[in-house]
Amino acid sequence: MAFYGNTIGAFSWICLMDFDFTSLCTQRSTIDAINLLFVCVFYMSLIITLIRKSSISGSSRKSWIFLLVSICCAIVSIAFYTVGFLNSGNSKQLSWLACIGRGFVWTSLAVSLLVQRHRWNKILNSVWWTCSCLLVSALNIEILFREHAIEIFDIIQWLVHFLLLFCAFQNLGYFVSQSVPESLSEPLLNDEIDTKQTGLGHATFLSKLTFSWVNPLLSLGYSKPLALEDIPSLLSEDEADLTYQNFMHSWESLVRERNKNNTKNLVLWSVVRTHLKENILIGFYALLRTIAVAVSPLILYAFVNYSNSGDSDLKQGLSIVGFLIVAKVVESLSQRHCFFYSRRSGLKMRSALMVAVYKKQLNLSNSASRRHSTGEIVNYIAVDAYRMGEFPWWFHISWTSTLQLFLSIGILFGVVGVGALPGLVPLLICGFLNVPFAKILQNCMAQFMISQDERLRSTSEILNSMKIIKLQSWEDRFKNLVENLRANEIIWLSKTQIMKASSSFLYWMSPTIVSAVVFLGCALFNSAPLNAGTIFTVLATLRNLSEPVRLIPEALSIMIQVKVSFDRLNAILLDEELDRSDGNSRNISRSSVNAVEIQDGNFIWDHESVSPTLRDVNLDIKWGQKIAVCGPVGAGKSSLLYAVLGEIPKISGTVNVSGTIAYVSQTSWIQSGTVQDNILFGKTMDKIRYQNAIKVCALDKDIKDFSHGDLTEIGQRGINMSGGQKQRIQLARAVYNDADIYLLDDPFSAVDAHTAAILFNDCVMTALREKTVILVTHQVEFLSEVDKILVMESGKIAQSGNFENLLTAGTALEQLVSAHKESISELDQNNENKTHTEESQGFYLTKKQSEVEISNEGNLGIQLTQEEEKEIGDVGWKTLRDYISFSRGSLMLCWIILAQSVFIALQTASTFWLALAIEVPKLSTATLIGVYSLISFASSAFVYIRSLLTAYLGLRGSSAFFSSFTTAIFNAPMLFFDSTPVGRILTRVSSDLSVLDFDIPFSITFVVSIPLEIVMIICIMVSVTWQVLIVVVPAMVASKYVQGYYQASVRELIRINGTTKAPVMNFASETSLGVVTIRAFNMADRVFKQYLKVVDTDATLFFHSNVAMEWLALRIEALQNLTVITAALLLIIAPQGYVSPGLVGLSLSYAFTLTGAQIFWTRWYCNLLNYIISVERIKQFIHLQVEPPAIVKDNRPPSSWPSKGRIDIQDLEIRYRPNAPLVLKGITCTFREGSRVGVVGRTGSGKSTLISALFRLVEPAGGDILIDGINTCSLGLKDLRMKLSIIPQEPTLFKGSIRTNLDPLGLYSDDDIWKALEKCQVKETISSLPHLLDSSVSDEGGNWSLGQRQLFCLGRVLLKRNKILVLDEATASIDSATDAILQRIIRQEFAECTVITVAHRVPTVIDSDMVMVLSYGKLVEYDEPSKLMETNSSFSKLVAEYWSSCKKDSSSNIIRLQH
Repeated sequence: MAFYGNTIGAFSWICLMDFDFTSLCTQRSTIDAINLLFVCVFYMSLIITLIRKSSISGSSRKSWIFLLVSICCAIVSIAFYTVGFLNSGNSKQLSWLACIGRGFVWTSLAVSLLVQRHRWNKILNSVWWTCSCLLVSALNIEILFREHAIEIFDIIQWLVHFLLLFCAFQNLGYFVSQSVPESLSEPLLNDEIDTKQTGLGHATFLSKLTFSWVNPLLSLGYSKPLALEDIPSLLSEDEADLTYQNFMHSWESLVRERNKNNTKNLVLWSVVRTHLKENILIGFYALLRTIAVAVSPLILYAFVNYSNSGDSDLKQGLSIVGFLIVAKVVESLSQRHCFFYSRRSGLKMRSALMVAVYKKQLNLSNSASRRHSTGEIVNYIAVDAYRMGEFPWWFHISWTSTLQLFLSIGILFGVVGVGALPGLVPLLICGFLNVPFAKILQNCMAQFMISQDERLRSTSEILNSMKIIKLQSWEDRFKNLVENLRANEIIWLSKTQIMKASSSFLYWMSPTIVSAVVFLGCALFNSAPLNAGTIFTVLATLRNLSEPVRLIPEALSIMIQVKVSFDRLNAILLDEELDRSDGNSRNISRSSVNAVEIQDGNFIWDHESVSPTLRDVNLDIKWGQKIAVCGPVGAGKSSLLYAVLGEIPKISGTVNVSGTIAYVSQTSWIQSGTVQDNILFGKTMDKIRYQNAIKVCALDKDIKDFSHGDLTEIGQRGINMSGGQKQRIQLARAVYNDADIYLLDDPFSAVDAHTAAILFNDCVMTALREKTVILVTHQVEFLSEVDKILVMESGKIAQSGNFENLLTAGTALEQLVSAHKESISELDQNNENKTHTEESQGFYLTKKQSEVEISNEGNLGIQLTQEEEKEIGDVGWKTLRDYISFSRGSLMLCWIILAQSVFIALQTASTFWLALAIEVPKLSTATLIGVYSLISFASSAFVYIRSLLTAYLGLRGSSAFFSSFTTAIFNAPMLFFDSTPVGRILTRVSSDLSVLDFDIPFSITFVVSIPLEIVMIICIMVSVTWQVLIVVVPAMVASKYVQGYYQASVRELIRINGTTKAPVMNFASETSLGVVTIRAFNMADRVFKQYLKVVDTDATLFFHSNVAMEWLALRIEALQNLTVITAALLLIIAPQGYVSPGLVGLSLSYAFTLTGAQIFWTRWYCNLLNYIISVERIKQFIHLQVEPPAIVKDNRPPSSWPSKGRIDIQDLEIRYRPNAPLVLKGITCTFREGSRVGVVGRTGSGKSTLISALFRLVEPAGGDILIDGINTCSLGLKDLRMKLSIIPQEPTLFKGSIRTNLDPLGLYSDDDIWKALEKCQVKETISSLPHLLDSSVSDEGGNWSLGQRQLFCLGRVLLKRNKILVLDEATASIDSATDAILQRIIRQEFAECTVITVAHRVPTVIDSDMVMVLSYGKLVEYDEPSKLMETNSSFSKLVAEYWSSCKKDSSSNIIRLQH
């Protein structure tokens, strides 16, 4: 058993009496004593827990690894017991006692692995196992150095100690996959804990210190892909509500203190006031980290001097290592906590500002709303407020980098004296060069953001109006517009990136220049010898200098962007709010005699306008009155309702409104969500009231036909609902609200006559009989039923009174009634005309039904708007390869790697030259410095090449992806836009594209280049002390494992975060469009609370992504610091002269950069994997289903086509999705050339679908449509759509001028445009404007009334003059008089054209040549109106219903009054 001799060592009292720490005997004895101390503490804690009968922590089941290691420990203990008993006869020495003692320690270790009854037992055991492993490792390394050999039994014990270290990590929650304990329900029953809140709230000090409180989330993410419901919620102090309140408290106090001359940014100072205290603590962490980094060159200096000294003292060497350990631990912990808490502070700022902007948009005045479009508000939230998440981090980087710069300069002076003075000259030059660089960067970034705003505004507008763009075949024009805006953006982006590349060259070159000048200064002034200590301390200090020199320009760039964002946020938060004071009161209680009072009211939308919008308004409306407001288009009817709501700026007069208000807007505003959500609108469910609201608004049959009933999801802006359905849902929302006053802005324009009559009688007159109702309407037939009629003309109330009195008085109302009377008489003639005409080619179907069934065009069996798609699991490097191949950047990436390789090779060569050359006594100082400078300068040139190539790679990638994305979006079928919220598309062209612009190219470069640097560092360390490999290899393997463990969770966190950003933007965009409705219903607080939840959901992912990053960085730093400390220890205990001082300096100077390089690479690697998700998300929309081609070259129609305008529909079947039910079911009919065809049917019967099929917005599932004998499906979409004209159901205008809206393609002269405007009755209005055809049109035509917008759309078709014209509810939003004029114009201008009219008003189609009646997607009847009137047809019933209501409501009164 002599084999065990050296292993055991001579454990004698002499060892302890004659204490010599350099002796192996003493060191072994010390380790044994420490282990015995731990054994005593372990058994004492075990006895205490048994006495207290503490419950077992966690599961009683042991991991197989613990059992395996316990067995190994037991085997080692048996070996020691055996040797001890065999040597027990030798009484001269106590080696047998040492064996027995060690055997007992190993037995205790085996027991400790199996018995851990309490959490403190676990912590104690983990500390014991870790200490034991570290001490034994240190001893074995020393044995290796001294004896260059180690016993096999020592190696076995060492391996078991490493297993114990692994168990210690598992004990603390690392490397453990999530498993659900069998007894999980028991502790939950005993001790209720909010498992959904983040672990930070109840974390211990140690857990906070090491970020262990995030272990459960990472563990869960390692065992399965995370879902949104797995993510814990934020602490209350981090939630948006509290952060917003704190921000507003500071904001309001600053606003009060502000004077006119004060131009300071109030948003910035509010943020400073709110978050100053927490940032002082962050600043303390940052200060500690800066000091720890700054002293590292001094530790290197001490190491080199120690190795240089002849009589080395081990205690002195070990004390230097101790200093190194302390410095590294302080640096690591302070840096990690500084980064985490600065981002946590940024999160609070971000949430507060997002919420502040959202709250502001709820209060913006109308003029301010025009200054800040929906797209811009979304941009303030998605870009400017979002940027604040990183602001505190960059702020602390800015000042700590500056401090580090000065500390490093101080250390330089301390080491080399006045020799450092010349080095300040190039340093100052580089510093001053920052100023012009910063100014240029600021300008570039500001211009870039302006360009980005403009592009996003246009993109948002285009996406919201995609249907009209496709109908008019304007895709190329608007695609070119977006691409031109992006091209302007790319100009500023490229300037920014090239400036960054130039600055990187400057700041990599500066350390070279400075070091060369410092060495020269040392030689000239003889202030310090040019030995290893001086040279490598200077290099290490300059390396510390290079970090701030590299970061300061970037920090300045970010701070410039932040300043621009602060200015933009300041502008909107200080903008004008809706003024509800100054004679404009709204009282919720019904205290006043009148419900609404307006006295001498003058109102104006645009303060620059010459005349007021509403003039001399005097109005008294008593409780329970029904008031109708009528008048021609643009008379100010909607503006009058806005005056009651307090939305229009008041010049003079008073407005008093008592009681609660419900408002139904002319353009329906629907929220994303279910039908039920929209009707309830935040109110609690009252079943009886709810069912009544649905019934009186004629929604019961629609809801019955919906695939999911009232839980059917409504797409963004109600895209999957017909116009009539949206309007009735709005009306039901108002009815359910049970308000005192109802403001209804033309709610019947989007529904057919019969439904309008039901709504008026059942809803307005019955359900709201006790309510005060102000109804804006063009339906003259309802006027006789109301208490008072207000006739508006040119912004004034021209007449006021009841129907009979006003008709007697004549003028304004008489004109409206006369126009209506003409349509009634036409109906009367048709109804009485029983003469038989010759047989036509039409037909009709008799059907025993009292009314036509209502169908749902979107009855698809699945919800239309699906949850946003995201990848799951590790997609590996495929997406990155796609990015490179898509950008055609493979060759460029190879050049980048080559440039980086040459740079690293030259950098290493320069330092190796210094390490070796200082050992050559005859070498001159000039040669030493000259060769070093030459090599270093050459390396800087390659950095510039690398940075420039990276910038070009990024620009090429951004351009390629944007171009493909834009093409895919414009070529996508209409169904894609119907089922995809605009916010999902906008997030991809804003935040995701921004990642491609700025982050991905540099991330790729760092990820491929830093590993080369790490390999080089390790090679240098190994070339000096090969034994470091024993630690390097396990540390690198462990780092990779920890990184994989982390990435499993964070990958999903980032992906989920990608889907939580869109709702933040969607909600803001939706609110901006419906802000008047929200304010009218007094629901601002409710939607605000909803937004807080949406923001918190997004914030919790940002929060946990950041803490996970710090969790990872702390552990990798610990592993790499272990490598550095091992390398330092090996150099200390190496025999004298074993390593030259030059190589000691070289090895340690590189070793000190290892941790930083590894963390830098890990961070960028993880960032890249996170950023690449943006590529993934953009790619999802690049590979969309494509519409048929715009032009089919081999099958283009003649230029004169269609010459006749004959349309043959043959067995047409339409379904919106594969395997979905048919929406149109086998329709066959012919529209003769030059005929006027009316299409009628209940709301949702398939009328609009037929039009979509004609324009091929949806492809036929079966059958054909032939125009002049040519199958439309064989043509290109552009060839087809350019030859068809349409006035759509929802009039759409774009931001720009009247000219660009009427003639977007620039095909017509001004004279043609004026003629068209004259024909559609708006020439007079536009002639009075100062800029005529160049007069502005705001976003979505918001500065023009709905009727005027419809007239502009008529102007478009008058310009095109195609043979086929489709009117899709085209005159629904205009009064009867204007409608009659327009119908006459259409008859005159399109006399030889085929005109297809989809209408709710029966008079609109009564004079048609043919009438088509649709029901439930089927063709019920198709014949001449006169023939259909002769039979008991569905059409005759529709006419009878309309005619009877009109006769009853209007004609009887007219006849009576005429007599």
